[in-house]
Amino acid sequence: MNRAFNRKKDKSWMHTPEALAKHYVPYNAKFLGNTEVDQPKGTEIVKDAVRKLKFQRHIKKSEGQKTPKVELQISIYGVKILDPKTKDAQYNCQLHRISFCADDKTDKRIFTFICKDSESNKHLCYVFDSEKCAEEITLTIGQAFDLAYKKFLESGGKDVETRKQIGTLQKRIQELETENSELKKQLSDLEEQLMIAPVPPAGSISLKPQMSTDVFDMVPFSAVTPLVPIPASNGTHPPPPTTSPPDISKDLFGAAPFDPFTCGQADFPPDIQSKLDEIQEGFTMGLTLEGTVFSLGPLDSRC
Repeated sequence: MNRAFNRKKDKSWMHTPEALAKHYVPYNAKFLGNTEVDQPKGTEIVKDAVRKLKFQRHIKKSEGQKTPKVELQISIYGVKILDPKTKDAQYNCQLHRISFCADDKTDKRIFTFICKDSESNKHLCYVFDSEKCAEEITLTIGQAFDLAYKKFLESGGKDVETRKQIGTLQKRIQELETENSELKKQLSDLEEQLMIAPVPPAGSISLKPQMSTDVFDMVPFSAVTPLVPIPASNGTHPPPPTTSPPDISKDLFGAAPFDPFTCGQADFPPDIQSKLDEIQEGFTMGLTLEGTVFSLGPLDSRC
């Protein structure tokens, strides 16, 4: 994982792993908004975003609009942004989509992170005024990302193999359903042929006995007439019939049995494959934590 902690690399994490894995850590902040950015990382990228959103917030403040308050719930499952009163979720930013997180090392209030939107796939920069706990929130997001990445490495293999097995079975089921439909059609055609077969005239005599057959024109098997091997011409009994051993490389459905240690690549359904690729790509990119200066001018006073 490519983590650039900079000045925070010698700091210990803020919370116990259980707090972020089984619960969440809440923070209250003012939400300045979000804006689209061109890159997933970069100090200059977030500086421009902060400048833009602060300017928009000053205009709204001059019009009498207050900066909305939000509650942040940080866990290994992401960063939720909620209304503090109704608890309605406004945004849900999954950790593998967050690529950059930074706080103002001089102000101690402003922090921001860049997250890839799940619908548009655009990179959005979220900016908050956190009442002098910006660094703590940044470290908490970094710790949650670290724990989520470890959890992905520990259980990801099993989850991926399980999804591989599910994907293989789903593909086999589709093949069996197609085969079943074809067999039903063939059976229906045979039944129609039997229904329209010509009937011999009344009183006609058949010259040779007719044996009963099934719908496939096969002589039905009779349990009372077992097959008896015919002796050879020299009076010796023929060797017993050879039977090939069952093919243990195939299961009941004709598919190779699942082995989590030796199984190869499988064809995933598109939704599963794209989701796995997205999570892998997000964690591979990593989360960059930085402390930088967002004080860019006289407009950057308290919002």
